[in-house]
Amino acid sequence: MADTLEVIAKDVRACRMCRLSQTRTTGVPGEGSPNAEVMFIGEGPGFHEDQQGRPFVGAAGQLLTEMLQKIGLRRSEVFITNVVRCRPPGNRDPLPDELAECDAYTHRQIEVLGPKLIVTLGRYSMARFIGTGPMRDLHGRTREWNGITCLAMYHPAAILRTPTPEMRRVYEEDFARIPLLLAEARKKRVPVAVAAPDPEPVAALDQLPLF
Repeated sequence: MADTLEVIAKDVRACRMCRLSQTRTTGVPGEGSPNAEVMFIGEGPGFHEDQQGRPFVGAAGQLLTEMLQKIGLRRSEVFITNVVRCRPPGNRDPLPDELAECDAYTHRQIEVLGPKLIVTLGRYSMARFIGTGPMRDLHGRTREWNGITCLAMYHPAAILRTPTPEMRRVYEEDFARIPLLLAEARKKRVPVAVAAPDPEPVAALDQLPLF
């Protein structure tokens, strides 16, 4: 049977592959258009996402929606998910084995969607596709992964925690790159088969600040 976003979502909600399934309320597979050209990958569900089963529905989600509108996109036109699909207890950082278990769902969603652009939100998502290092140095950096352009960006929660004009300006500038990168990506062909990400590390992840 062909894989679909609906099949993947069902598998996520029934998943028991790591300890996060023991403390979650519900799995959060992701949501958006099955024809999305842009895929946003965050870090993990928070309290509201865990309750509703939808990604980015809290304050960070409101900022993400606002930024999408500024570049002429709606949430219904993109696909939004996280590198882990169950809420870590106390909103702690996801552990390496939890990230590894959820990679399979990420790869399946990418293969079904065939996005032209992947936008990583936060350092854990960035580490899976682009590399590791201080976010202040790597935000706005792009990398080709399996023929797909990947763009590193701050997680919207980081902008909310540091609500300075400078951080807002940086975030808006990074978002403004999305339409340009998408236009370039439309000129290339995206491969169907998805291999595991193997970014060149820039620094050890456990040495990184959030931003």
